[in-house]
Amino acid sequence: MRILLAAVLACAAICPAAAQVNPTAVMNEDVGVPVFPYDITDRPYTVLGEVKAGVRKATAFSKSPSQKKIYAELWERAKKLGADAVIRASYGDAHVSAFSWGKANATGTAIKFTH
Repeated sequence: MRILLAAVLACAAICPAAAQVNPTAVMNEDVGVPVFPYDITDRPYTVLGEVKAGVRKATAFSKSPSQKKIYAELWERAKKLGADAVIRASYGDAHVSAFSWGKANATGTAIKFTH
């Protein structure tokens, strides 16, 4: 029992520091998520697939969804694929449809860094 406790305490002292370092982390500081409107050319990656998101306005009088909100939605979908980032993200203006006061559609490419 004492050996197990010592092992747990030793891991607790070492593991938090190791858990904070993510060598694949890349962040778009402007929006707070790893989603970029351009390609990343300085690191090798594999493409996981296209991600799509639609962000709706709350009411007819609401502002169109912000880039930050749209990129957050793209990132949520990319995370489910195990992505490290989304590249070549693009979106259009919110448009009214029969089912929505306004919806902005967005697409991007989910990627996983290879190194």
